[in-house]
Amino acid sequence: MLARFASLAVAGLTLAMPLQAQTPRPMLDYDTAATIRDTCIAWAEERELTIAVAVYDEAGRLITFAFMDGTATAVTDFAMWKGRSAATVHVASKETANWGQGAPGVATWEGGVPFFTGDGVALGGVGVSGADSADDTACGEAGIAAAGLRPAAD
Repeated sequence: MLARFASLAVAGLTLAMPLQAQTPRPMLDYDTAATIRDTCIAWAEERELTIAVAVYDEAGRLITFAFMDGTATAVTDFAMWKGRSAATVHVASKETANWGQGAPGVATWEGGVPFFTGDGVALGGVGVSGADSADDTACGEAGIAAAGLRPAAD
């Protein structure tokens, strides 16, 4: 009987509390991911580079992927590795490369860039491979900028 009374009291208190609207957490949508991908491909084409690009959401799910004609299979795999690492760790692979051979799945080559909202909420990461490391990173950052996002949380 006491347990039933306690549960009724808790239910009554819960109903008496005002409901507060929670702001939904921003999530990466396909259109934004496609903007990052397409801008990166255009950036590479302008520079006559051959790259692969993979865009992941913050949970590490592949949202979109593309590779240019002539891209080697290993390059596509590296782009996915870099992108997933940046998306889930929220740190650019340029930095995680300094961590050495550590955690599984953490990229140790430059070219993976996380991206954030203007408020610093992590949305995902982009991985680019096929060009020089600095160009891979610059390509990803061009896509991020075109989508109105930031490559760093701060």
